[in-house]
Amino acid sequence: NKTNVTEFILHGLTQDKRVAKVCFLLSLVFYATIIFGNLLIIITIKTSEQLNSPMYFFLSYLSFVDISYSTVTAPKLMYDLLVEKKTISFVGCIAQLFAGHFFGCTEIFLLTVMAYDRCIAICKPLHYTNIVNKHVCGWLVAASWVGGFVHSVVQTLLPIQLPFCGPNEIDHYFCDVHPLLKLACTDTHITGVTVAANSGVISLICFVVLVVSYAVILVSLRTHSSEGRLKALYTCTSHITVVVLFFGPCIFIYMRPSTTFSADKMVSVFYTIITPMLNPLIYTLRNEEVKNAMKKLW
Repeated sequence: NKTNVTEFILHGLTQDKRVAKVCFLLSLVFYATIIFGNLLIIITIKTSEQLNSPMYFFLSYLSFVDISYSTVTAPKLMYDLLVEKKTISFVGCIAQLFAGHFFGCTEIFLLTVMAYDRCIAICKPLHYTNIVNKHVCGWLVAASWVGGFVHSVVQTLLPIQLPFCGPNEIDHYFCDVHPLLKLACTDTHITGVTVAANSGVISLICFVVLVVSYAVILVSLRTHSSEGRLKALYTCTSHITVVVLFFGPCIFIYMRPSTTFSADKMVSVFYTIITPMLNPLIYTLRNEEVKNAMKKLW
């Protein structure tokens, strides 16, 4: 009853038609790489008897989340790059907001779980199979999904209760909390602080946990053999690369009140498209076990 807006107009990535065509081709290549690369990882892990450790169990779910997360924004982005008027219904906007935060937060928790798994595997190798067994792996993945769902419900309820009665133009290529708060016909200061506390604090806490985990791993590597140290470093370097690419932009976007910057759209591209595309490359190019399993699969 408070909302008169039935649809929103998205500004998209660019208003320049020539640049839009280039962005469309790049987005198409990136999205195809995301789908193919992550599906290949999932199929390889599920069909290979060698890749049955918890690390690959978590990696298969991370690949599934990457496909889902990029699908929330990439197809709509590509369509809007080809059309003059970029619109999305109010319900569609809220659904995109919910799905984006659901899969995004689930990925954050999964990356944290994967860091915990590596920390136990390297620091306590003799107790690893007892601590991180199949039962524990299942519960950790389930907890990541539940945590993402709870976060997304809270994040969606905040803007949906606000009145939207005036402008309906969103200066972004998808529906997110901060651009929506700018359009609300009421003071959104408290809501903006709540959003920062919900998304930003989760990202920051998980990032700190990840940094501490890898610091512990690096310290413990001093007691390993040179071969074991090198293998562990290769694995950890892959994880750290993904963490920096994903968490950096997330913290930049959400660790602040309801303000928007011109750079937000390009920063968002990193965690919605670039990181899901790079994950398969990072985890396969630096992992001999995955590469050998893929060769056998083909």
